[in-house]
Amino acid sequence: MLIAELRQESVQMDVICYSAAISACEKGEQWQKAMALLSQLLESKLEMNAISYNAGISACEKSGKWEQALSLLGQLLEAKVEPDIIGFSAGISACANCGQWEPALYLLNDLRKARLEANHISCSAAVSACGNGGQWEWALSLLRESRDAKLKQDVTCYCAGASACEKDGQWQWALSLLDQLRDIELEADVTSCNACISACAKGGQWQWALSLLSDSRHARLEPDVSATAQGSARARRSGSGSKHYRC
Repeated sequence: MLIAELRQESVQMDVICYSAAISACEKGEQWQKAMALLSQLLESKLEMNAISYNAGISACEKSGKWEQALSLLGQLLEAKVEPDIIGFSAGISACANCGQWEPALYLLNDLRKARLEANHISCSAAVSACGNGGQWEWALSLLRESRDAKLKQDVTCYCAGASACEKDGQWQWALSLLDQLRDIELEADVTSCNACISACAKGGQWQWALSLLSDSRHARLEPDVSATAQGSARARRSGSGSKHYRC
């Protein structure tokens, strides 16, 4: 490794060099090497900064190592390095990727305690964490908060919310999220359509399930064949369509 060669050559390393090397490991999804460099940086007695920690947290996030990402965030705070939104967002994203909704919510709370303002990245990641963890009520609550704060929203966070609703058969809320996507002029994707169709199927709303399937085809989306076939068959066995609901 270049860092090791430089040290052997007695080249004076500074925190900028280490941070750049850790960032390179992050981009290459080499979380273990990033952690090793952070350990070397700590041993060097150089003054740590948020940039080097953030790069390490992001490396862990991209490799699905949420526990290591949280550990680095904890080290950052213990070292009394001033945190920033980038590190917290990466930590929340790491939790989201693994469906760890509770740690994600704790981090969102810690972010606010640090007197930082959540942005659309951190909020979307928190919504995704709740969505992946099947916590539809938390996902919808966070979506409302981000709307009230007038943060930028994207299809991903709405998909996460719809997926959370689908897991619990909350078809009314799933349809509401689809409406909201249209209101903010975002186009639904295959994931959100599949989630809504499945939610309607679980709720016995066969008319809505078939309507959504037709809409997705007109939009040239390709819904999951097995999911929609099973959903439509299941939905036909009970219930009837209802009006859209709003969060």
